[in-house]
Amino acid sequence: MSFSCGFVGLPNVGKSTLFNALCKGGAEAANFPFCTIEPNTGVVPVPDDRLQVLSDLEHSGRIVPSTLKFIDIAGLVKGASQGQGLGNQFLGHIRNVDAVAHVVRLFEDPDVVHVDGRCDPVSDLEVIITELMLADLEMLEKRRDKAHKLARSNDADAKLEFALIKDLAAQLSEGRLPSYDRDDPRTVELVRSFGLLTILPAFICANTDEKTFRDFGSSDAARRLEEYAAGHGLEVVSVCAKLEEELRQLEPEEAALFMADLGVAEPGLNRVIRTGYRLLDYLTFFTAGPMEARAWTVTRGTPAPQAAGKIHTDLCRGFIRMETVSYEDMVACGGWNKAKEAGKLRIEGKDYLIQDGDVIHVRFSV
Repeated sequence: MSFSCGFVGLPNVGKSTLFNALCKGGAEAANFPFCTIEPNTGVVPVPDDRLQVLSDLEHSGRIVPSTLKFIDIAGLVKGASQGQGLGNQFLGHIRNVDAVAHVVRLFEDPDVVHVDGRCDPVSDLEVIITELMLADLEMLEKRRDKAHKLARSNDADAKLEFALIKDLAAQLSEGRLPSYDRDDPRTVELVRSFGLLTILPAFICANTDEKTFRDFGSSDAARRLEEYAAGHGLEVVSVCAKLEEELRQLEPEEAALFMADLGVAEPGLNRVIRTGYRLLDYLTFFTAGPMEARAWTVTRGTPAPQAAGKIHTDLCRGFIRMETVSYEDMVACGGWNKAKEAGKLRIEGKDYLIQDGDVIHVRFSV
């Protein structure tokens, strides 16, 4: 599945360092604004402990995890919507991602210049959100006159589009992130066609120093950030990019010992990946056998034939049925064959909606 999450933030907040740690991407990370101009892209595996368990049960020859794409986008500055900094080039790069990670800085370092001369994550986030809102408002206003003319023809779609543009623009003018009826398919389709930046699934990635990362809740700046984020319906994920970069240079056993010494349960980047994955309402199903154990990604609510089509298009085209065992039953019974003997294998048809943790085998005929 093609999924991309863009790192967005002011210059020198650690986006490229975070990207390098996450993707081993080799993006340039230097102490001056707009070090990143063209976006850097990296593909990372989605951490899922279930995959190793299934591999052990089925004695699989290899493990293939799901992957996500992360993009390091150039730093945004106040006035970007009016062309400041990299302006429209920056905003255009954001429009090409599926989700956004707003990177803000929660570390003090006199050797790393902050574009505004001080470290204030809430203020940084306000700048980011305001610039995205202004860019969206400008886009809607450009579409409004044309939509109004079409609406006069009494075309139902044109009237709905004009009403949506007016409502969304009004919300943005009042300084609110826009909301709309996500249960109406036509409304959802129209709003998506507008290409708004402020409706993209988003979360906040707080780049901290090592001390703050270990005890995030004790920081006054972190608490203020979480309060502000909650008011905008955004989740905060803490990560120490500098620490993550060090961890990525270690062997897995060494990294585990290092984290244990620090009192850290897992790399912060694992939570960044899982948060982006969850924001888009994705789930994971598995195939497991002697050759390989593999994780597959689909959107929640995907029917069995379409899920099978992620494995190979022929499986969707010639779909007959899906044999399914839940991950929990696989583990409890000790493998696929034992789960089948225990009566835990289910036969599902074309109307079945794939569930997170399903281990499947597809019967098809082409």
